[in-house]
Amino acid sequence: MAIKGSCECGEVTFSVDGPLRPTFACHCTQCRKTSGHYWAATAVPSTHLKLIKDSGLKWYRSSERAQRGFCVGCGSSLFYQEDGGDSTSIGAGTLDDLSSSATKIVKHIFMADKGAYYDVADELPQLQRW
Repeated sequence: MAIKGSCECGEVTFSVDGPLRPTFACHCTQCRKTSGHYWAATAVPSTHLKLIKDSGLKWYRSSERAQRGFCVGCGSSLFYQEDGGDSTSIGAGTLDDLSSSATKIVKHIFMADKGAYYDVADELPQLQRW
């Protein structure tokens, strides 16, 4: 069964067919800058992500090895793709059906870059890098 998702304004809508990877909370500087806080993301094989409406989708080259997809209308941070990779990370909050266990955060990554303005108080694993 496909799970649907979108940006806030609806200029980007998509569906995901297949199982979602558990959600990781990424605290790296790039994720904090593009989302305004840490970024919680699940992932799927890129072939399982179907763009339904992409008139607002823009890809931004965020590093020498990856790009990020966001909506130019509302600014929603939607996707992350590493060059040559076969999966696409999807912002967990962009999914319409949040009842999936895959949207639960299972670990924190890039804790070495965590912002000083917040604490992580859960009992989940915390990796300093990836």
